[in-house]
Amino acid sequence: LAVQFFTSSNPLGSTFRLLGQFRKQEKALTSGPNVKTAIDEYNRLHSTESADERNANYKILVNSYYDLATLFYEWGWGSSFHFAHRQKFESFAESIRKHEYFLASKLNLTKEKRDNDVKLHILDVGCGIGGPMRNICRFTGCDITGITLNEYQVRRGNELCINEFGSNPPCRSIQGDFMKMEKLESDSFDAAYAIEATCHAPNRATCYREIFRVLKPGAIFACYEWCVTDKYNPKNSDHCLIKKQIEEGDGLPDLAATSVCSEALVEAGFELLEEGDMALAKAHYPWYLPLTPSWNPFTQRFQFNWLGLKLTKYALKTMEFLWLA
Repeated sequence: LAVQFFTSSNPLGSTFRLLGQFRKQEKALTSGPNVKTAIDEYNRLHSTESADERNANYKILVNSYYDLATLFYEWGWGSSFHFAHRQKFESFAESIRKHEYFLASKLNLTKEKRDNDVKLHILDVGCGIGGPMRNICRFTGCDITGITLNEYQVRRGNELCINEFGSNPPCRSIQGDFMKMEKLESDSFDAAYAIEATCHAPNRATCYREIFRVLKPGAIFACYEWCVTDKYNPKNSDHCLIKKQIEEGDGLPDLAATSVCSEALVEAGFELLEEGDMALAKAHYPWYLPLTPSWNPFTQRFQFNWLGLKLTKYALKTMEFLWLA
């Protein structure tokens, strides 16, 4: 109640929405007939060290993950499913928007291009439920189409677009696989971006090549990509454990090296204009801060201390017993 009344958060409203969405979402799972089947298949795919089967079954892996995680992401994190570093006196929501606007600023959407009679059309590759898409739509004034593999995310994303912009929104989600975007014509987009999404691709070059295909000649693709750096040592057990836990926690088949992604972009036909490590960006608070434990009960970080972990565990068990989860 203290968080509800003395902060800008709305945990009660978010919780009621979460509970209301459970039944509707479970009836429309794309990864299996029920939640247990989806969880079992996801755990099975991550039970082996080799990424070969996960890469071969990436659609099942990704749908299993987002069928289960999307509701909780929106409830606990928001509609933008990504990280961002944060400056002093900057709120979490502000840092998320800034992170998106920074990427959009790299798309070369000049005033001259935006002032013509036809709206520029941007592609959001792996749009989730469209948080970045709606923010960048407002920021640029462009028309945006988002593509995502998960059918529930499409429905939820379009619902949020209509809620925000009205019955004919300037942005929308479509269901599709960014490895083979059959619904999208070649040379049809003025720019494209991806935010922590193409890391789900089983082959970066194939994914980037498909993005290159749908872009108009000279258009820019800007991307935030999950990678391991050159410091990663596959013979170091600590490095391997961290990598594996990130893959399991984020529904990824296999994390690729930064050099692999850079080379894949060039192989796909792109000219590499700029690259960098966003983890090294100067900031008062690092990107991973929201995942670190805290004893402050007014933040979601409370759930990561030993008491919060136990409370979360037993709260979920109680919800399962009551058939709410």
